[in-house]
Formats: sequence, structure tokens, C-alpha cells
Amino acid sequence: MASRFITIWFKYLKTDWVTLRKPTLAQKPFVLALPSHGKLVITATNKLAAIEGIEIGMAVADARAIYPALEVLDDRSELSEKLLKGIAKWCVRYTPMVAIDLPDGLILDASGCAHLWGGDTPYVKDIIARLKLLGYAVKAAMADTIGAAWAITHYSRNIVIVESNEQATALLDLPAPALRLEPAITERLQKLGLREISSFMHLPKPSLRRRFGPQLLLRLHQALGLEEEHIVSIKPIIEFQERLPCLDPIVHAKGIEIAIERLLQTLCARLKKEGKGLRKAILHCHRVEGKIEQIEIGTHQPSSSVQHLFSLFEIKIGSITPGLGIELFIMEVPVVEIAIPVQEALWNTGSSLDAAPLSELLDRIEGKLGPGHIFRYLPDEHYWPERSFKHATSIHEKPLIPWKKERPRPLQILNHPERIEVTAPIPDYPPMLFRYKGKLHKIMKADGPERIEQEWWLQEGKHRDYYAVEVEDGCRYWLFRLGHYDAAKTYEWFIHGFFA
Repeated sequence: MASRFITIWFKYLKTDWVTLRKPTLAQKPFVLALPSHGKLVITATNKLAAIEGIEIGMAVADARAIYPALEVLDDRSELSEKLLKGIAKWCVRYTPMVAIDLPDGLILDASGCAHLWGGDTPYVKDIIARLKLLGYAVKAAMADTIGAAWAITHYSRNIVIVESNEQATALLDLPAPALRLEPAITERLQKLGLREISSFMHLPKPSLRRRFGPQLLLRLHQALGLEEEHIVSIKPIIEFQERLPCLDPIVHAKGIEIAIERLLQTLCARLKKEGKGLRKAILHCHRVEGKIEQIEIGTHQPSSSVQHLFSLFEIKIGSITPGLGIELFIMEVPVVEIAIPVQEALWNTGSSLDAAPLSELLDRIEGKLGPGHIFRYLPDEHYWPERSFKHATSIHEKPLIPWKKERPRPLQILNHPERIEVTAPIPDYPPMLFRYKGKLHKIMKADGPERIEQEWWLQEGKHRDYYAVEVEDGCRYWLFRLGHYDAAKTYEWFIHGFFA
């Protein structure tokens, strides 16, 4: 498949954006400026100011001498990049690979995309028309190379589409700066009378390199397609991704359901073919007016079941606001894992964490409650109770050590033990009373002490003496005394957990 690129030039990027925010400026010449070396310098102009002869790089004082009523607004150094990134995300509806070209352009890798719009011409025209509808003055061109497309966009008035393998012809009449050369090189070319690309395109390559350096040849070869030029997309390309454009904008939940099901069918077929399953999927819904709605699902184990994955998305469809309609659906699977086929056995009637129904149930519960509500814990190699367990990374992770079952542990352990007031005989009798959150508890039964020493390789400190106690209303708690009894009462009591 031949490479095809589109470059888009926003001649008045920042001032167009300011005009969208302040429509009253549409009929006024105005500029944006930043301080530089003790004076205000113009960094952007709108079309009306440019007509008056005001240019970027001009001092504001000089510009006001030309046009006294000129309005000057403060610029922001990072504004161009921020605007281009936002528009680039919008352009993902046309191609998955979009790069920003500072200070005022975008580059689209349109290889294999134009046929969805009926060909190169309607494809580019649709991009231009939609961007103009958003309020931006743009020029765009398509060619086999980034260099040729950029040159045509910035320096040609007539050409929009350069046919395949015709970039050399399209470049002949353009000036040397169209090759994106440094100003010093273009100045040297002009001094020698080499003002157009045609005047030096066929000169001996060693002579050009010796006289003008390697950049001239590099840019020329990139524009002609003799050397490759790569772009860095604002969004990393995800291997498992499917797109579904809509002939008519989708405004109803049923249409969204159909789109999700079709995307899942295609994605799951690919995943099964490669022996993989998804752990995370994201649905991007591109609305007609430019806004992007997004929903996300996750699974506890790799899945390629269309029915199960659809049920997870179905829970969240109500959160999608279609607005004027959704014109493009993109489903991405950023996290996949090897899916181990489940061996079915007639004699296996038991269940385990590997059972698909259990995993799917957990997925549905988490889909309704949201992430961060379901955890699985594994034992960890620590003595200190709050460090003796850890979160499992997946439902399949196996414990490296067995759970310690010598002494009972509460179902709920506080991350940070809370201080309590205790009445206890000395030296090592269990406590008799304790006050927790303002309530006094009378202890009826107690078991302990169980001494747990501090982990000296992590931190220094006193030991803990733990007691499992039952109070008069039947509730059971896990308490500990920090340190030995002593006359100075340097020891303290804490509550650390709750038994069922």
C-alpha cells in the first residue's frame, strides 16, 4: 500500500481561537504579543491585521504606527501546542496517525483511509470543510510524501491533491523555502539565483552537499520520496483497534448497542485467532460537533467472549451523551494477555478462581460499582500484620508462600492502627475495658498475648502484644499494647482489626 500524507496549515491558528472565544473581535484587526528583550513583539495576527501590513515579529510600537487602532492581546507561549493537540485528537476520526507540526500545522498519515470517503479529493475536502466549520482558516494538501504535501500546502495556490508518484512535477515551480530549509540556506540559494526548486533539483548531488550542507539534500530527497520521513503520532498506535464510521449520525441507545456489538465481533475474532484475550477496552464515540464520549471496561482475566464483553459495555451505555449524533466509533484494546484455553472435563464439577463464570461475575459487579471496589489478597513475607498481605495483580496470580493459620486473624485490618484508652491489670493480663470512638466496651473474653516483634531490617521500634477480645454485645476486636508495661507508662494501646 502506497503511503499518502496530508498536511494542514492553520495560518491564523491562535487568533482564530481567540475570535471563537470573543466573537466581537471578528471585525477588528488584532494581534497577540509577548515581551522580548524589553519590548512587546507580535507573535500572531488575525487576517484583518495582516491585510493592514502587520506581520509576525514586528514590534507592537511599530505596528501601532501603521494602524493606531490595533488591538493587542497577551499571548501564551504554550498555546499553539495545546490547540494543535486538541485539534489532532479531533482529526483521529480521519486517521489513527496524527502528528502536530509546530507552530501551526498538523500531519496526517492517510495511507489506506481515503477510500472510506470515496477517494482522495472528497477526503481532503471533507477535512477542510469541517475545520472551517469549526472556525479555523485552513489550507491542506495530500501527496505521497510529507515534504511534498507541506510544500504544496504552504506555497501552492491551485494544487490540493498530488497524484501518486507525481510529487517531483508538483514541486518544480515552488520556491526553495517550500522544502522547509533553514533561512541561511535559502538566502545562499537566492544569492546564486537558485530561487525555485526546479533550478537546483537536477544539479549534481555532491556539489549541492559541498556548497549547501546535508540539510538541503535531505529535505529534497524526503520531498521526492527518496528518503523516508516518519511522524510521531500524538496517540500511540494500538495493535488491537477497530473503527466503525456511520453513514448517518447515531443518536439512540439501540444504534450504540449495534455499533459496540459489531466492533466486539471483529476484535474478538482477531483476539481468538492470536490466542489472546482483552483485559481492558475503551470505546471512543466521536460526535458530530467535535466532542468525544468515552467509556471503558476491564476484566479480571483475558476474555474474547463477545456476549460477556457486550454485557460490560451495556451497563455504561446510559452514560454516553450522543448530542447531535455519533459519526464514528473507535474501540481500542490497550491491554491484552495470552488466553489459556479452559480444558473442559465432565468429572470436574467444582469451582475455582479460574472458573469463567466467577470471573465474569466479578467483571459485572465491578462494571456497576466502578474500579477499585473488588480486591484479591495474597500473603506477603512480613511479620508486621499490615504488611503481611498484598493486592494480587490478577485473578491468576499464585501465592509464593502459604497463609499463616497458626493464630486467628480478623477479616478487616486497619491500614493504620488507631489509639484507644484501655484499663488493664499488670503486668501481662488481658485488658478489662477499652474506649473506642467515644464508646466504652466491657471485655468478656480475651485470648493472648501474641507477641509480634518489629521488623528491624525495615524500621526500629517497640514490639506489639496482641489480644483477641470479645465484648458484652458479642463483637470481637483485635487489640495490641505497644511496648512493655512500665512505671512511666510509655506503652500505648491500639485497635488494629475487627473479627466477623
